[in-house]
Amino acid sequence: MRHIFITGSTAGLGLAAARQLIAAGHEVVLHARSEARAAAVADLVPRSAGVAIGDLASAVETRSVAEQVNGMGRMDAVIHNAGVYSHRGQTRTPEGHTQMLAVNTLAPYLLTVLIQRPARLVYLGSDMHYGGRSALCGLEASGRRWDRDSAYSDSKLYVTALAFAVARCWPDVLSHAVDPGWVPTRMGGPDAPDELALGHVTQAWLAASDDPATQVSGGYWYHLRQQQPAAVARDPAFQDRLLKALATMTGVSLR
Repeated sequence: MRHIFITGSTAGLGLAAARQLIAAGHEVVLHARSEARAAAVADLVPRSAGVAIGDLASAVETRSVAEQVNGMGRMDAVIHNAGVYSHRGQTRTPEGHTQMLAVNTLAPYLLTVLIQRPARLVYLGSDMHYGGRSALCGLEASGRRWDRDSAYSDSKLYVTALAFAVARCWPDVLSHAVDPGWVPTRMGGPDAPDELALGHVTQAWLAASDDPATQVSGGYWYHLRQQQPAAVARDPAFQDRLLKALATMTGVSLR
């Protein structure tokens, strides 16, 4: 039995992973953006190990989520599932970042640093990370026209590189990135072509399985199979530039 925290676990792939892991006998800490979102999974809450509540678009609330999780004991694994892919992602947060950057990149980074270090970390990427820009353009609050696909690709390149940076910097932690596929969730939309039933399986497996394949850190996975990520995501120099920028933006350092 493992103690596992899953961000964004009141809907979509996060909820599916939570249900699978709870059914398998694991203790799962859920995460909801608000009390109202927590109420949407009222049937699951009594079977969970607790619920952390906070909007990951807010740095203040993200720090509160980390405190809540730490108050529930050390996690064996954390699945960074929460994400934004909609035009509301261009909305600015209280800190001045776009909501997409805050939820998709800054929140996983903050939670990684602030939550007591687990044995396993799983970050949800996307095949759109291949289109992310290595110049770290997506971290800038510039006046240029915001483009949803470019911003999303950037954010997923950053979180994929973060997974590999953690694998490199924290050798005692198994850290992986997962492409769940383009599946018909609320975020993916009804016309998404990939199979919904497979979208959550890999991250749940990486968080809880003793399969030897899960014991080697730094993998990039799609439907239980390792894939080749964008080369820049594995570049230590790019990772170091990203970590330095994220530390400056958040005020906390991974090292």
